[in-house]
Amino acid sequence: MVGIIGDAIRGSLSPRLHNAAFAALELNWCYVAFPVTRDRLGAAIRGLPALGITGANVTVPHKEAVLAYLDDATEDARIIGAVNTIEVAGDRSVGHNTDTVGLVDALRRDGGVSLEGQRAVVVGAGGAARAAAFALAGAGAASVTIVNRNWDRAAALSAAVRRMFTCACDAVPLDGHGLASTLGEATLLVQATTVGGGGRRESAVPGGLLHPGLFVMDMIYEPQETVLLREARALGCRTLGGLAMLVYQGARAFEIWTGRDAPLQVMRDAVGLPREAAPKS
Repeated sequence: MVGIIGDAIRGSLSPRLHNAAFAALELNWCYVAFPVTRDRLGAAIRGLPALGITGANVTVPHKEAVLAYLDDATEDARIIGAVNTIEVAGDRSVGHNTDTVGLVDALRRDGGVSLEGQRAVVVGAGGAARAAAFALAGAGAASVTIVNRNWDRAAALSAAVRRMFTCACDAVPLDGHGLASTLGEATLLVQATTVGGGGRRESAVPGGLLHPGLFVMDMIYEPQETVLLREARALGCRTLGGLAMLVYQGARAFEIWTGRDAPLQVMRDAVGLPREAAPKS
């Protein structure tokens, strides 16, 4: 048994995604949702080995906090400071971050984006944004700017990225005057907060600051067309929703747990993602 741990997971597509993959490979596995509040997170993680659970995904709002309760974590997960996949090996829990590969694969394969040289803006400073910032810097972006309401968190994340990579990395407050010029020079925008999810008619980024030369990705997958994506398309921007990233990060988690190649097309079909076109560089 594996599952997903989060505080608001009623609409998660991960059970559908993984159970379809298990069925396709005839594996006697089951993926379920585990609603866990912040005050019960430690108890939940400690209970995984005792219950015989093989692994778990971790989602909002626990991706950063969960590190404190794990026995170990991969070097990448420790550097990023966020975990979205737990592997249970015997009595030990090991944290991984598959959001990084999920983001890069989604942008390259489904978005057709070449990440090298991009002037990227990441909205948010939580677990998903941390993975995005490190992933983009590692993939060769020329610059990464972190935009967040809490500037201190954004500045701390940008400093962490600079310690690991040579690309320029800065922080800008979301409600500051610098946002307009930052987005005006950007070529790639990755929205990594929960703003606009669950049918809420709001956007973390004012639509008037977008421009046609910007590729806009929203990590949210429900709804598939957020306010941000709709406004971006209206301006002629190329866009990408969060379903592709969900599939690719989930496929990597599947492989960590099972040791088998993930049936990627089955997983795409399970969440209604169109068949992948020819691979893009």
